Amino acid sequence: MVYTKNLQMKLSLQAIIKIVLATLLFLCLLDMPYGFYQFVRFVALIGFGILAYKANEQNQKTEMIIYGGLALLFQPFFKLALGREIWNIVDVIVGIGLIGSLIVNRTKSQR
Repeated sequence: MVYTKNLQMKLSLQAIIKIVLATLLFLCLLDMPYGFYQFVRFVALIGFGILAYKANEQNQKTEMIIYGGLALLFQPFFKLALGREIWNIVDVIVGIGLIGSLIVNRTKSQR
């Protein structure tokens, strides 16, 4: 493999979690078996919980509250019956928000 300085990309744990969560949320738009949606809820609870913890460690209170709220929204134990259409809208908005936060954090780190 050829490595160059310009192509090296160091992904943090937060970036990996955001990419995985966004991918799973976008896959929820497809017609998947019910078990997949349960799996996404568990992964989202854990992922958003880690993101909230990391945001708290970095003293980013607003992000901590957002990620904590998303962990509660997606938690699989006390399910919110929002209907498929509403969940699809939520999945798209959260997925776009996760990708957007990656872009914003990348531009901030390049300055």
